Amino acid sequence: MKKVWETFSPQETEAIGEKMGQEAVSGQVYSLDGDLGVGKTVFSKGFARGLGITEHVTSPTFTIINEYMGRIPLYHFDVYRISCEEEMDDTGYEDYFYGEGISLVEWATLIPNLMPKDAIHITIEKDFKKGDDYRRITVCQGENA
Repeated sequence: MKKVWETFSPQETEAIGEKMGQEAVSGQVYSLDGDLGVGKTVFSKGFARGLGITEHVTSPTFTIINEYMGRIPLYHFDVYRISCEEEMDDTGYEDYFYGEGISLVEWATLIPNLMPKDAIHITIEKDFKKGDDYRRITVCQGENA
C-alpha cells in the first residue's frame, strides 16, 4: 500500500491526518517522520480529531509520550530526544505498541529496530518550489516502506 497526498496549507495537512484518524483501527502503530517544522504535530492534531479526541494535542518532545482518550486511545510519542533505542525501555513502549490503542511515533526513524514490522509509515516533506505551505504526505505500510 502506498498513498501520496499533496497539501498547500496547514489546514489541509491537518485534514489528511483527521481522515487517517477516522480510518485507524485498534492496535495500529504509525511512524511519523519529516524534518523539523514540516508539520508532524499539525498532522497529529488532525489524526487525534479523527479519533474523536477533543483535548488540545501537543508534541510530547520533553515528555516522550502523551496519552489521549478517544474512540480508541492514542499514544503520541516524540522520540527526537532519545539518544539510543535502549532508552525507550523506560517508556514501556511495548505495552503501547502491542496494546489495544494506537501509537503515533514522531521521529520513528531514530528507533528502527523497535518499530513493528507492520507499522504504517508516514513521511511529510516540504518543497519550497511549490510554496511555503506545500507538503507531500507519503503513507506506506510494512517493513519495506
